[in-house]
Amino acid sequence: MGVAIRRAREADREAVTRLLDEAFRDDPVSSWVFPGREARLVKHPLLMGAFLDVALSEGYVDLAEDGSAAALWLSVPAGEPEEPDDGPALMRQAVDPDNERVEAVGRLTAAAHPSERPHEYLMLIAVSPQRQGEGLGTALIQQVLERCDREGLPAYLEASSARSRGLYERLGFAFPGRTVDLPEGPPMWPMWREPRGGTASPES
Repeated sequence: MGVAIRRAREADREAVTRLLDEAFRDDPVSSWVFPGREARLVKHPLLMGAFLDVALSEGYVDLAEDGSAAALWLSVPAGEPEEPDDGPALMRQAVDPDNERVEAVGRLTAAAHPSERPHEYLMLIAVSPQRQGEGLGTALIQQVLERCDREGLPAYLEASSARSRGLYERLGFAFPGRTVDLPEGPPMWPMWREPRGGTASPES
């Protein structure tokens, strides 16, 4: 059975934020950003909402029709930004001004992000814990990857766990060989996918 997918709208913000919070609350990176459980329960939804706002305003969000899964994407052009990216600092200010780790994640991942070629960037993908293992995440990603193949576009993401890295490898993503290492925290795995039939690396 196929997965019915639609484009999320501003009216979906509360439900999608709740889904992201539920899916990522105990993720290794989220646990590093908010090591205290009580603080995480309060602040983590704000962080997920901030990521969602970026995707809704600057990219797009694919949502399973029943609300059980969502994927946040940005279409990234080639080239370094002309001005310094203040996004990580602004996100920290909005989410948890006293927590430098909110900003650190954004700056470290931005530093590792390939800029030589235009690509689709999977910011986050969330599946309800009650629905994991049903192929919902794969269906959401595959829809965009099929378009990437048609248009000759690469895709990029950061895996936040070894388990998710394995999933993305099965979808054709490859780890270039250098992790993003959070200070005294878990690694993240940048992963790049060439369009089907392509062989170039992100550095080419």
